[in-house]
Amino acid sequence: METLGKYFIFLGTLLVNRESFKTYFNLTMEECVKIGINSIFLVSLVSFFIGAVTTIQTAYNLVSPLIPDYVISLVVRDMTLLELSPTIIAVIFAGKVGSSLSSGLGTMRISEQIDALEVMGINSASYLVLPKILASLMMYPLLVILSALLSLFGGYLAGTLTGVITPYEYIYGIRFEFNEFTVTFALIKSFAFAFLVASISCFKGFYTRGGALEVGQASTAAVTQSVIAVLTADYLLAQLLL
Repeated sequence: METLGKYFIFLGTLLVNRESFKTYFNLTMEECVKIGINSIFLVSLVSFFIGAVTTIQTAYNLVSPLIPDYVISLVVRDMTLLELSPTIIAVIFAGKVGSSLSSGLGTMRISEQIDALEVMGINSASYLVLPKILASLMMYPLLVILSALLSLFGGYLAGTLTGVITPYEYIYGIRFEFNEFTVTFALIKSFAFAFLVASISCFKGFYTRGGALEVGQASTAAVTQSVIAVLTADYLLAQLLL
């Protein structure tokens, strides 16, 4: 409970004694490149194979002649939008971006760079952390959209090239009884996951104490706690919104 209270106090400090809009804009754009652009390749690669594997495994399990083939792509579509793209990519996001945020702030803390900012009268939490959280909220939903697109495309290639489903049936299944709320639900989850990963990772890094060993431990704890928070939020959002 003490850590949880410290976390909420930390979030509150992000909104006081802020810098100018121009300062935050420049810092946020820099973080968008680090957080979003530099993650595109990994997200694309994982998403493509998620769709391909899901299609092949779904086709393998749907062996009944009473089930039409277009159900394969229907299952892939709903699994991708509701769970795989937002949640699995969030776990990867926590491992790649979360550990980077935590270790970066932890290194600044043990090298007394954060203390130097505070001596100059700058709200170090707001100056260093708020742009990272804003960049995460801006870029992660875009990564989820890219992930869903590439996952469905990967499923299309895997299904058609292996002959388990025809191109017409795959497209028909994706369109069949499509519920637009699944996209809204995926975006709601992406904003929640982006905030949790960025804020928890920055919190662990910002309050690092010790030396290089503690920076590594803080980075590991940031990833672990971010993944736990993402999975918990995933369940709660599904319970509330579906």
